[in-house]
Amino acid sequence: MTISDSIQVKTSKAKKMMLWFGLISITMTFAGLTSAFIVSSSRPDWLDSFVLPAWFTISTVSIALSSLFFQLAKYKLDQYIRVSLPENINIYIHRNNVNIFLGLTIVMAIIFVVAQFLGFEDIISQGYYFTGPESSITTSYIYVLVFMHLAHLLAGIIVLTVVATNFNRQKYEKNKLGFEMALIFWHFLGALWIYLFFFIKYFS
Repeated sequence: MTISDSIQVKTSKAKKMMLWFGLISITMTFAGLTSAFIVSSSRPDWLDSFVLPAWFTISTVSIALSSLFFQLAKYKLDQYIRVSLPENINIYIHRNNVNIFLGLTIVMAIIFVVAQFLGFEDIISQGYYFTGPESSITTSYIYVLVFMHLAHLLAGIIVLTVVATNFNRQKYEKNKLGFEMALIFWHFLGALWIYLFFFIKYFS
């Protein structure tokens, strides 16, 4: 291993460590919010009969599929990198496959966002608002949890767009770190939402 390779490995480890610290920080934030949710569920004004709109189930399926497609994009990226001869027709097939799966990942992410907003439209149509006389502590907590996750997910969509752009600029042929970190972040967001979805369904 050359000095340059050694520096690159150390840099990669440092960047991944920073990412994991960030994810742990986000986890602790949501752990605090869900703990407060549980404590508040014992209040007399808590809505025991509240049911999440079906749109949130659709969003859960879409984010699970997006994680699957992103993982498949990573698999195809590995195949693309292994096929190093430009004259090999497989290199174009693998490149197209990566773009297809990245595109599907972004489409599923957009469906997730749309389904979330449609879900909130249903909640509002039931007469539950974030604040004001027609709000409830139950739905206020749900608004906070979902919108905080949605803010992180919108950042994730920006990351996905950057990854797709960088791939087509052939920036991952020698160093896949950016792709791998984006994959970790996206899987985290997917797992976090699935946890929140079942948490809210159980405690609301």
